[in-house]
Amino acid sequence: MNKVGVIMGSKSDLPVMQDAIDILKEFEIKVEVDIVSAHRTPEKLFDYGKHAHTKGFAVIIAGAGGAAHLPGMIASLSPLPVIGVPVKSSNSIDGWDSILSILQMPGGVPVATVALNGAKNAGILAAQIIGTSDPRILDKILQYKEGLKQKVHDSAIGL
Repeated sequence: MNKVGVIMGSKSDLPVMQDAIDILKEFEIKVEVDIVSAHRTPEKLFDYGKHAHTKGFAVIIAGAGGAAHLPGMIASLSPLPVIGVPVKSSNSIDGWDSILSILQMPGGVPVATVALNGAKNAGILAAQIIGTSDPRILDKILQYKEGLKQKVHDSAIGL
């Protein structure tokens, strides 16, 4: 079974990252959550990045605020797709430092980047990546998207 690693630089990022965890569980994708600080636990970061592909992970979602080096550093070490979630943290410049740190990766080290605090979309994107090779997950994504369409139709009734 494919699983997704959801990591963040600090426990204070968990309220944002919980959206990714919740949507992945809704799609019945196994999730492992950890705190991996690029600046405070660099040895753990290196170990995680170098070995995640050997532990059954298909995708890594990395959330970080402030300087937000975690997603890029993980991407530099891992052959897996990495989705970065910029987190608006107490030490950020209205979140822009996090966005730009994750978004502006050099050629050869891609990080798919979602919106500020956009962990739900990171979870959906991870599921879509897994769905390219897992028909069960693909079916769940199709159902999810049909549900989104139905919500719009339902909300338009009576306007």
